[in-house]
Amino acid sequence: MEEKQKAILAGLCTGRDRQQYEASMKELEELVAACGLAVADCFIQFAPSVTQKTLFGSGKVEEIRTWIEHYDADIVVVNESLTPMQVRNLEDAWDTEVLDRTGIILQIFSTRARTREARLQVESARLRYMLPRLAGLRKNLSRQGGGSGRLSNKGAGEEKLELDRRHIEHRIEELDRQLEAVEKERKTQRSRRESSGLCRVALTGYTNAGKSTLMNRLLEFAAQEDSSTEVRGKQVFEKDMLFATLDTSVRKIKAQGHHAFLLSDTVGFISDLPHSLVKAFRSTLDEVRFADLLLEIVDVSDPDYERQISVTARTLEEIGAGTVPVIYVLNKADRLEDVSLPKINGERIWMSAKTGEGLDELLSMIDEAIAADWKEEEMVVPYRKGALLHELGEKYPIEKLEYLPDGIRIRAVMSPADLKRLKE
Repeated sequence: MEEKQKAILAGLCTGRDRQQYEASMKELEELVAACGLAVADCFIQFAPSVTQKTLFGSGKVEEIRTWIEHYDADIVVVNESLTPMQVRNLEDAWDTEVLDRTGIILQIFSTRARTREARLQVESARLRYMLPRLAGLRKNLSRQGGGSGRLSNKGAGEEKLELDRRHIEHRIEELDRQLEAVEKERKTQRSRRESSGLCRVALTGYTNAGKSTLMNRLLEFAAQEDSSTEVRGKQVFEKDMLFATLDTSVRKIKAQGHHAFLLSDTVGFISDLPHSLVKAFRSTLDEVRFADLLLEIVDVSDPDYERQISVTARTLEEIGAGTVPVIYVLNKADRLEDVSLPKINGERIWMSAKTGEGLDELLSMIDEAIAADWKEEEMVVPYRKGALLHELGEKYPIEKLEYLPDGIRIRAVMSPADLKRLKE
């Protein structure tokens, strides 16, 4: 079995709450582990200001250098975003590879990307990150004899360090053109979904909070309630790991006695999510921006979950989704000892996607949000319009159904848009 590369973590706290900063470092440890690295040690310097040349003070730089030699560490991962100059200076001082928080997240994304769109988005973000760092990377490359062991080299594909700036800029332009074409395809798909008249609900929130798990449990719940609902092949990948899925998946959820809706699962957030990634994944995140309702999934078993809600709120604001209505799904509540599930308080529900406790109640909350401006209407559908009756049955629970000589009388609560269309 191949031995894992050893990483040392380093962070500089200037003015932030110590407890919050330590939580951020714990998050960095999880990111590093998600990259397949073994954490050898962790260092935090509490200082009033940043040292421009090396981020850390000279004493801390020397202390970390000593421990790098002690552990024979392969890489140092810094919690802050580093300038190209700081990366060069730290690699010179420590004689090892240095990655910042952005670099380690990009590395995770590059290994998780599965679809063509995700791979294009990640490569674009990686190249934009590398471009200002080329000089330092080349210097390190010559010192390390080809740099084949560098983490930042792995999976780089076309963005090998030998490429000059002009070649990388040309590649970025080509990626932008391809991403524009992908965005047009996504817009076409979105317009088709809009024409269906179904409410668009998007899963959002922190990475590894349980978004994919909830989507799969909702699919299973709908299948249990309605034997005609097929689950096989519709479930998405779920795993207890950061950024397990980067690809957007859209599924129709139609549980008996509840309104049907389209549910999309998108990339998770994390504190200090690199701006380049937010920009690269903008077309994917548009599924959140254009949603009618958001389900913000929160790992309530994490003591720091309120901060994660704040991080998600800032990211949603940044991508233009700050005004979309939200239901807060406080997931993994089965791990809490003092909460009887499910528990509902306003727009928050304590539940467990893993055990299924609270699924029916969550669907009822979604029903209320979807049907906030709907109206009850009674009408007679002619027998020759059987397809219309099927369409209504797919979208709305039919409260009354009576067979008459000239058609079928139904009563249902439906959206103003469908009422207008039916009357016309």
